[in-house]
Amino acid sequence: MNGKQCDGWVHSLRGQTICFTGGVFIDGKRLVRRECVERAEKRKAQCKEEFSGQITLVVHGDLAGKVVTDEKRKYSEKLVAADRERERGHHVCVVDADGFADLINGRGHPARCRTLKRFPGGSRQVLVLPETGDGVLGGPLRASQASRHQPGELSLDLAALDKGTEAHESTVAALIAHLARRKVQVCRPARRAPRFDAGWSRDKDVFIAEVKSLTGGREEQQIRLGIGQVLDYAHQMRVAGAHGQVRPVLVLERRPTDPRWASLAEHSGILLTWGPDFPGC
Repeated sequence: MNGKQCDGWVHSLRGQTICFTGGVFIDGKRLVRRECVERAEKRKAQCKEEFSGQITLVVHGDLAGKVVTDEKRKYSEKLVAADRERERGHHVCVVDADGFADLINGRGHPARCRTLKRFPGGSRQVLVLPETGDGVLGGPLRASQASRHQPGELSLDLAALDKGTEAHESTVAALIAHLARRKVQVCRPARRAPRFDAGWSRDKDVFIAEVKSLTGGREEQQIRLGIGQVLDYAHQMRVAGAHGQVRPVLVLERRPTDPRWASLAEHSGILLTWGPDFPGC
């Protein structure tokens, strides 16, 4: 990044100059520093032991939300330095261990650039702030990236049902544009999250949506399928301990013909909405 505007995400390790602070756990397994460096360099990054003006990315080895205070091990020094650089107009990105795991995965998963909070009065305590949707929301969604269910996932031919292709993609694109007008960023799933179609956060709520076209298939079948999928995704995220209140959303291409679906969705805790105006979103 090196002083350029950050869009809130680190999209790649390529060209980054990295330093590490704290122990790094990747999906439950601790990596020694040498392994972290090797994996970062494999993704075309450079690694430095100490913080300097060359650093563009700090990997904070613990989960977001921890106060970093171990001065004897210089545990907080690099984060304090990154925060000072930000104040000077040189944006240094910070990712946590989960973000680093996303970046070394090699499948195009971005990592959230973390917000830092330094305690007042010259304190050397730094808080790496969590975000609503951690563990659920990945990077920004583009309409062409809308997730697709794998063949054989269900005995039903989902490829024919939820592709509708142009109808599905145009509904996703319209949803992205609608929420963008409200200054809300639509995201794809995080690396370890269920493969929902679209997600976003607002205050303490994280919304996960399944998008269903109603073109070329039975409306009743599509809606029933979407309800089951989005309830399953929401349950998985709650069990996994997602940061924020998980809200399932079923997004339809258009208003359903039968009004009973609105009542069913409300009683099931689902936000039911549809194009082109997406009421409730």
